[in-house]
Amino acid sequence: MANGPEQFRQWAAGGRLGIRAGQHGATDDDGSVIHRMAFAGRTSTGDLQDPTLSMPRQYSNTQLALPEGGVITAHFWDIESGRKDTADRGQGNLHEQFDIPVPRDGGIQDLLAEALRPDRRFDYVICESIERIARRTHAGTDIEQRLEKAGVRLLAADEPFRLDHTGNRKEKRATQTLTRRVKQGIAEFYVMEMLEKSWDGFAVHTEAGYNVGKACYGYRAKLVSHPVPAKRARGQKKTLLEPHPDQAATVQRIFWLRNEERLSYQAIADHLNLDLSLNPPPVPVDPRRAVGRWTPSNVREILNQPKYTGHMVWNRRARKSNGGKYNPPSDWVWSEQPVHESLITVETFLTAQKRPPRETSRRTTVLNSHPETKRSYLFRSYLCCDHCDRRMFGKTRRVAAYYVCAPKKGYREPTHPTAGSFFVREQGLIEHLNTFLNEHVFGPYRRSLLVSSDLDASLGREREQKIAALRRDIVEVGTRSKRLIRSLELMDDPDDEMIADITTRRAELRDEQSRLRDQLAELEAQNLLTPNPGLLDALPTGTIDIQDLPEELARSLFESLRLEIRYNKAHHRATYRITLVGQSLAATSNAVRGTLTARSTRAHRPAGQTEPARQLQRAGSVPIFSVPPAGFEPATSWFQGVCRSCPGG
Repeated sequence: MANGPEQFRQWAAGGRLGIRAGQHGATDDDGSVIHRMAFAGRTSTGDLQDPTLSMPRQYSNTQLALPEGGVITAHFWDIESGRKDTADRGQGNLHEQFDIPVPRDGGIQDLLAEALRPDRRFDYVICESIERIARRTHAGTDIEQRLEKAGVRLLAADEPFRLDHTGNRKEKRATQTLTRRVKQGIAEFYVMEMLEKSWDGFAVHTEAGYNVGKACYGYRAKLVSHPVPAKRARGQKKTLLEPHPDQAATVQRIFWLRNEERLSYQAIADHLNLDLSLNPPPVPVDPRRAVGRWTPSNVREILNQPKYTGHMVWNRRARKSNGGKYNPPSDWVWSEQPVHESLITVETFLTAQKRPPRETSRRTTVLNSHPETKRSYLFRSYLCCDHCDRRMFGKTRRVAAYYVCAPKKGYREPTHPTAGSFFVREQGLIEHLNTFLNEHVFGPYRRSLLVSSDLDASLGREREQKIAALRRDIVEVGTRSKRLIRSLELMDDPDDEMIADITTRRAELRDEQSRLRDQLAELEAQNLLTPNPGLLDALPTGTIDIQDLPEELARSLFESLRLEIRYNKAHHRATYRITLVGQSLAATSNAVRGTLTARSTRAHRPAGQTEPARQLQRAGSVPIFSVPPAGFEPATSWFQGVCRSCPGG
């Protein structure tokens, strides 16, 4: 059926001569129809695929599918994942690394931008297959709809389509739409299934103890034969982890400095940089980026690395989907059991994650540079909330100094005792700190207080004997295992049954040795908490009144004693804790001696206590001894006060 008289047809087509654009193409001077088309291509990656082969193949297939009069007038293609959101597409420059014999006018963003221009060079977009536009259905249909709103139709070479139609009947595209949606669903299913299988494969790979990527600092790669014969024949290997002879001790040293010295990342880096031969700095994957020293980011990366616990961990970072940002720990994949030699315990790792550094605030008594600052606060950076571990900040109400915990609404812990903020008065903290120091730290009966609290010498001796026995048993089991292998070597012609028996026995010995090592590690961890009252003898005796000291001298005393104060609002109780480090014990003793009076009967002043001080419960102290990890120089011993509730206040 004709579409009206010739004059109306010319008017509907625009009435122009030469090549002219329209909804159904353009016409040349001789009246032949020309369909201007833009080629759209995409290949996922440059390492798992070969863009120099994929892109020419896509371009060739689209040319073979061109209808009569079809001409490719523009070329848009990218080398990137088709699972990205549309807004993130077309931003890469990976195409610059390849010599691909297909012209390129831009990427997907350039294609969408030109489609909106009135002087665009195309009326259609053609691709090899619809998954080349996007691997996700919603992203592919979004691009398709944006092109259609601009008057540009999206075609695929492997779908049925027609560009010419006669009469006044509407073009039929139902079959093409059905085919496209089915293919989009299949493409998205394929990608999701492959990702799920890949995830499961990496999870099993992790549980078996195999490492992905470069070995983390402190370990070195131990290459083993690939379990698949075909891949083993091609020389492919898998990677396990074993301690690095030069770096493992540095990892232990870093965790020690963080947990026991409570140093910041920068302070730990400065400490390690004092001896780079003892603490070799890490080398990145690209050695050209190495700075030759320790940086705070290096220290943070080591303290956040759970592989040092002996467990293999994967999926800590979303390197492809989220720009390398850390995933939440709930998404990490852990091996159920330790699969390589550990450098630290799980408890040590967890402590490092929640251990706040000592240097978290200004250490001087100089006022803050803020123009509204009017005073400083004695316990700034030493007082924390016992409910949320946040530092409490100073605030003046009338003329008295208080400390406040006021977390924001979205960051408030469920166990926080009040819906808003709460206060504790500085005067009460000072008076009970005097009691704590004068009785448990500088008092003449400090040793008896310690002994009556937790000290049990017989248990300590028994534990030491067990540790020595376990070490002997581990050596003995290792010797038996070597003898077993030696006996197999001396046999002239062992049969299969004998080999199987020896293999089984050797596995039993390995399991026994692993069990003994676990027991040894547990006892050694307990030994770290063995009380050592002898450390207190290095401190002088006397009495002290914090309120009579200049603020600078008082804060110097707090720093030398590694003072920590935690306030529990629910029980209205302050907990005081100090840490003595054997390495600096002499300097600590000198600092303390300068603040003590020779003889004084004022351990605390009951008559002058304020109402908040009388109501505030106080806590005593139990010194605890610990030994440093192997290889830590100089050797350090320490004790920390563990709080015990006692009457008074």
